[in-house]
Amino acid sequence: MRPKKIRILFFLSLFLVFPFANGYGQTPEQGRELISVSIGFYNVENLFDTINDPTIRDDDWTPEGSNRWNTKRYNEKLENLAEAIGKMGTDLNPDGPAVLGLAEVENRAVLEDLAAQEKIKDRNYQVVHYPSPDRRGVDVAFFYNPKYFRYISSQVIPTIIEDRPDFRTRDQLLLTGELMGERMHFIVAHWPSRVGGERRSRPLRIAKADLAMAVIDSILDAEPGAKIFKMGDYNDNPTDISIRDHLRSRGSKENLQENELYNPFEEFFKKGVGTNAWRDTWSLFDQILITPGVLGDDYSEFRYLRAEVFNRPFLRQPSGRFKGYPYRSFGGGVYLGGYSDHFPVYVWLVREK
Repeated sequence: MRPKKIRILFFLSLFLVFPFANGYGQTPEQGRELISVSIGFYNVENLFDTINDPTIRDDDWTPEGSNRWNTKRYNEKLENLAEAIGKMGTDLNPDGPAVLGLAEVENRAVLEDLAAQEKIKDRNYQVVHYPSPDRRGVDVAFFYNPKYFRYISSQVIPTIIEDRPDFRTRDQLLLTGELMGERMHFIVAHWPSRVGGERRSRPLRIAKADLAMAVIDSILDAEPGAKIFKMGDYNDNPTDISIRDHLRSRGSKENLQENELYNPFEEFFKKGVGTNAWRDTWSLFDQILITPGVLGDDYSEFRYLRAEVFNRPFLRQPSGRFKGYPYRSFGGGVYLGGYSDHFPVYVWLVREK
């Protein structure tokens, strides 16, 4: 199917506002016919196969393990995730995300199994994945739809902390290609968790942020005005020091400097919208930040339109103490048969037809 045409009409002095859940902002200037493409991120929560890998800590995710992770449950997980991916980012374009960052995947095989699911197989998602040194065995990866995106290159960005030579975590992953002819860069990450406390673990996330900004700065030096998307599960909120100071992010597009990033999810967070919940507190750890090159009103090129937290009712826990929380696969050690403990996020880009 072709991208859906968006006809922006002008009635009197009013702008037509696109209907969307938990989104903020208006359409670009009236009187233009635009095409739309979405860029997404989804922490899919422990997408493990059922095979024991002696090199990682996946014993719980086997038929004999504590989760009794068998073929039936694995297939249910794949089907559920495919439903979520199949429905996200389809309000303006039925093909869904053209590029989708993913976190908490065990290996390339589970990604290929997911891409082959009935609900999304027509998109022909291609996989970009590299094994990382994470002891738990979960990596980050990309799906991209070759109908919209032409792959050029990819590389891992390992994390080395000088005073922690034994520290092992997920690599960040850089993908470069052309979105309908426009060169773009995508960095996906899953930063270290808050195990041991937020303050104690904070330096690890700051190190990841500093490394990512070094990569972004090098791209901008080589390609002034480059369109870069920094996405992931940061295990920090938009107003935390790792995001605000070390990723140099701002929640407003006004007066944004060339070496800063715009974070549209800061506004969501301030309004109380989250992507994951813990002990009756919502966090917004899942975010997509963008460089100034994606902003502006020259729609001869792709420009940012709006962002969304994809928290539709089917992705929420339907009942019980945690009603309304993300509907996950396990809760309190009990198999629930849900989707993930995170809601997906995405941003819309538009360009003149």
